[in-house]
Amino acid sequence: MVSPRFPSWLPQPPKPPARPDVPSRKSLSASTVAFTVAAGVSAAAAASQYSNTPFLQDALNFLLSNLSPNGNANRSSHLWGSLSLAADPTPVNEPKTGVSFPSALGDSRRLLGVGVRRKSVFGLKNIDVYAFGVYADTVDIKEVLGEKYGKASPAELDNKELIDDLKNSDVCMTVRLQIVYGKLSIRSVRSAFEESVGNRLQKFAGSESSDNKELLQSLLNRFTSFFKDEYKIPRGSIIDLSRELGNVVRTTIDGKEVGSIQSKLLGRSILDLYMGDDPFDRKAKEEIERNLASLFQQ
Repeated sequence: MVSPRFPSWLPQPPKPPARPDVPSRKSLSASTVAFTVAAGVSAAAAASQYSNTPFLQDALNFLLSNLSPNGNANRSSHLWGSLSLAADPTPVNEPKTGVSFPSALGDSRRLLGVGVRRKSVFGLKNIDVYAFGVYADTVDIKEVLGEKYGKASPAELDNKELIDDLKNSDVCMTVRLQIVYGKLSIRSVRSAFEESVGNRLQKFAGSESSDNKELLQSLLNRFTSFFKDEYKIPRGSIIDLSRELGNVVRTTIDGKEVGSIQSKLLGRSILDLYMGDDPFDRKAKEEIERNLASLFQQ
């Protein structure tokens, strides 16, 4: 059953055609393929050699993405400069903080759940640091996961497996953070992600983490470097962490893109903070599970 705080799911609008200069889900840019073949033959051979080593494959993809001449070849056609409240435009309030989230971003990225990130201070009190909303592209979900879950009855649906598949897929998603604590510094945000995302990177790299410590640290450093000291994040500031087509993780602060990295491992690690086994807000995760499952019951 859908959470009563959320508007009813309505039929989704058709996905707009991909721009001719941006790769669609089913095809890659010919120029991108040509460049990759020309510049990365040796890397492709290495990828074949390590076909059973996901982390090394991810690292090779990361290196190849940085060889791209324009840096944008593998990015999604979804743009985040404006909000389009498709279907039901009713905003959703996070109950603990009162922060309002739009029910949709773009054309088909719908809100699945809201929560709050709390931090304990000296074990004496909890501070509400930011409220968050988790969005997913419902067209992508049905396209990527529909074959497996589309015919499952509510009794047959395994929410944990569904969440795991969503985290590991190439479904476009956004986690929107709205700052609640007025004295939060960008340095504190950077430090918090160093710890939380760093732990998840090691977790998902598994036995490979000890052998690839430098690569993991390099990936983490690149991500956290987007949160530069000169950025101000007063109460009400918005940080979007988006996984775009091709497992490109894009970071924006108050609508301005501050960096992007192509890494399936990084995207999975960030999403795990909000919908994994040990999420920042367990009630938010449960709400995400309910609303996600409802998509396959329509």
